[in-house]
Amino acid sequence: MGLILLTVIGPSRMDRMLIILAKREDAGAEWLADRWRNHDAVVVSPADFSEPGWTHYVGSHRPSRLHIGGSEVRREDISGVLVRMASVSHEDLDHIVPSDRAYVAAEMTAFMLAWLSGLACPVLNRPTAQSLGGPAFPDERWVHFASGIGIPIVPVRRGSFKTNATAMNEPGCELTVVGNACFGDGDRTLMNRARRLAMMSGTDLLSVRFSGSKLVSASSWPDVCSPEFADAVLSCFMGRALC
Repeated sequence: MGLILLTVIGPSRMDRMLIILAKREDAGAEWLADRWRNHDAVVVSPADFSEPGWTHYVGSHRPSRLHIGGSEVRREDISGVLVRMASVSHEDLDHIVPSDRAYVAAEMTAFMLAWLSGLACPVLNRPTAQSLGGPAFPDERWVHFASGIGIPIVPVRRGSFKTNATAMNEPGCELTVVGNACFGDGDRTLMNRARRLAMMSGTDLLSVRFSGSKLVSASSWPDVCSPEFADAVLSCFMGRALC
């Protein structure tokens, strides 16, 4: 079970909170919840989705509700959601009858996709058809997408073993985009390219690798478990200028 850090007001409701959607074995999620404990951070794992009281009305003004730790949370109680999982799998559901786990996992994933898509608060990253946490593109698709918006790329080649033509004897770097901010050792040109890729792909959190001036790969799952990145993500949730 994930770490739950709550501030409860009254017998049945929580104050505004940050939700970290993560697998229960995700130590990074627990670290973030501890760092954000003054902002009522809570880790929500797939097992929590089975608690009675979760409701979501598609195309309706009726309020969505969820239950965490035995307390009711309304949609307006949530100040932000950090998504650290792509989907619910049968391995997450050892409390469900084995023969039903694959079906329940698919239904939970669909429910969470609809619920996350309906939130008005910041969601990093917002779900796509491929993943609860933003674009789940392979390197080939990231490179193709980047090329289409004018970013120089290193072509991806695959054979018996995946090879990407990075052995160009050019220095490489990895940049991390958090909202409108960009972190890493790249120059202004590379940072602008990383931000542009994030903006055009609709991704608030993105890691981008370059070889020289050319993009090699990207991922919508950057490691944000450092004080610098955690504080940058928190700034996005708090509505500060960083995002």
